[in-house]
Amino acid sequence: MFLITSCMQAKDKNDTNIIFLHHSTGEVIMNGNTDLKNDAITLPGLFKSYNKKHNKKYSFKETDFPKSEPYGWKNYPYDYYNIWVKNAGNQPFLTEPTLEMLTKDYDVIVFKHCFPVSNIQPDESSPDIDSELRSIANYKLQYEALREKLHEFSDVKFIVFTGAVQVKANITEEEALRAKSFFTWVKENWDQPDDNIYLWDLYELQTEGGIYFKDEYARKATNSHPNREFAGRSVKLLFNRIIDVIEKNGTGTSLTGEMN
Repeated sequence: MFLITSCMQAKDKNDTNIIFLHHSTGEVIMNGNTDLKNDAITLPGLFKSYNKKHNKKYSFKETDFPKSEPYGWKNYPYDYYNIWVKNAGNQPFLTEPTLEMLTKDYDVIVFKHCFPVSNIQPDESSPDIDSELRSIANYKLQYEALREKLHEFSDVKFIVFTGAVQVKANITEEEALRAKSFFTWVKENWDQPDDNIYLWDLYELQTEGGIYFKDEYARKATNSHPNREFAGRSVKLLFNRIIDVIEKNGTGTSLTGEMN
């Protein structure tokens, strides 16, 4: 009786709950190339097809985070730090779920920043973890606190986008260079091997080694949202990365999601 009960209570290894926390850029990528009118090339559609083909039970959900009200349409390093670290606990903060809440329901949590994260200003004389000023020094403090917090939930896998960047028309060269410096730090210093945090390198896909979101990948030369062609290609790479993190701890793909 004990053995039967234990087997029934044990979680099916093919049963994984995934949530994607996003705003507009994430939604565009999630929906892929909608011109194709094919649900299979959206992120939910890719999971549906994969489950059927491989006999998996991967449950994919998505939501705006944080919502425009009451918290505000802000998902920068300060905001994740503010909701998940500074105001951690078993109760929501301004209706937004904390990690203590999310990790009870989800095995994989994917999150990102909107492209204004790249409007990085010069550092002040003293960095301040509780400051909303978008500076490299403040970002680093907030990211380090986030990493420590994410490590508390070792049974959950977190996938973090490198920050979205902007088209040349919408960002100064100085801001773009600071953004490149910070996202490089995230990849080379903040990310650690053999832990429960993984990256998906949206920044590299957008810039291809430059410092701006390439105009041919953007909705317009003055609009930093991805166009459908870029979204259609990127959603497949993101899907590859998520599956690889679930099944192989990220060893089977590059940071951008290409298969090794």
